[in-house]
Amino acid sequence: MKQRKTEVLIVGAGPAGLAAALELKRLGLTDLLVLERDPVAGGMPRFCHHTGFGILDRHRLMTGPGYAAAWVADAKRQQVELLTQTTVIDWTGPLTCLATGPEGLQEIEARAVLLATGCRERPRAARLVAGSRSQGIFTTGSLQDFVHHLNCRVGKRAVIVGAEKVSLSALMTLAKARCRAVAMVTSFPRHQFYGIYRPAKIALADLLHRAPVKVNSAVHQILGHERVEAVEIKNLLTGDCTSTPCDTVVFTGDWIPDYELARSGGVPMDAGTLGPAVDRRLRTRKAGVFAAGNLLRGAETADVAAKEGILVARSIQTFLNHHDADFPCVPIVPDAAVRWVSPNLASPEDALMPCGKVRFSVKDFYRPARVRIEQADQVLFEQRLRACVPNTSYAISDHWMTKVNFAAGPVRFSVVQ
Repeated sequence: MKQRKTEVLIVGAGPAGLAAALELKRLGLTDLLVLERDPVAGGMPRFCHHTGFGILDRHRLMTGPGYAAAWVADAKRQQVELLTQTTVIDWTGPLTCLATGPEGLQEIEARAVLLATGCRERPRAARLVAGSRSQGIFTTGSLQDFVHHLNCRVGKRAVIVGAEKVSLSALMTLAKARCRAVAMVTSFPRHQFYGIYRPAKIALADLLHRAPVKVNSAVHQILGHERVEAVEIKNLLTGDCTSTPCDTVVFTGDWIPDYELARSGGVPMDAGTLGPAVDRRLRTRKAGVFAAGNLLRGAETADVAAKEGILVARSIQTFLNHHDADFPCVPIVPDAAVRWVSPNLASPEDALMPCGKVRFSVKDFYRPARVRIEQADQVLFEQRLRACVPNTSYAISDHWMTKVNFAAGPVRFSVVQ
């Protein structure tokens, strides 16, 4: 078994991992290694053949494959060592990982480890939808791979499970494959398409008109043995079930971080995000282990993940220079209306560190909404928002973290009408 040492090991070559590697190179660190389990680096944007990428970080509108290719090209230009088809399978020490790939097994010891393993959509089995394992069942990611990379036909009539932004990506992919979406199913009382760009709304208007949204509903069962033949859609208010003929079902959204490696390494997790608990610098509670990108809370836009990669690179440099292994912190605890908050630890920060963002997602519709952050009997922050919608993330300033008393217990994060 091959053994090697490196200053920084980055697991995952999506936008967060590649941005972190490039920023570390810019900061003068030359000894770093990036591992990617897929044959090609670039992360989830490689599968998204539509525009909307690169606005925040590259300041121009790009397609997903173009955006991913730009990051990979930058990494090659800066001579970032990148091993594809290489999977980290275990930890053999606090900062030592066992990886397997074309070069065989290798044990890699690092001074700092960045986990940027991303997220995935929950498949049909995890959503406990009854039925046999028939052909024609996809997630958005597998559908995009099937259509754009394998150039395969998927069917003629599809039902999309979900009515959020990523569901629109599935809708466009089905249109590319000449498969008609006959319905979109959501358990919420209305869709969650709010906040998409006006040109996208215009382009999607005809597709949305032909794919009615069934609200307060859920796919109860998938019918068919060899191939999907229909789905039973249950009305959650009345309990009535109706059958909709189709040969394709696409499960969208319901994101979950790829947290298995973090958990097996003993990294403390957050109950809301299901990803590693991190502070503003994206430090985990395990010394020398950092996390960034969609591992932190499920799907966020690729440019947000890339900007987190840049931020965490600076945190890693500080750790390597000063080895600030232990730091005081208090948890940021969401109330019953909030699905998750990220970052979810408040800790002392460098005075020179600029203000960043705290992101959160809610469980229901709020119009208007008021964000309130408290600790003990003190209100640290309050802000009114015009509306909050489920399956959408919102950002507020994190300047209030300077007011946190680290002897006063947890910080409470609430959203009310």
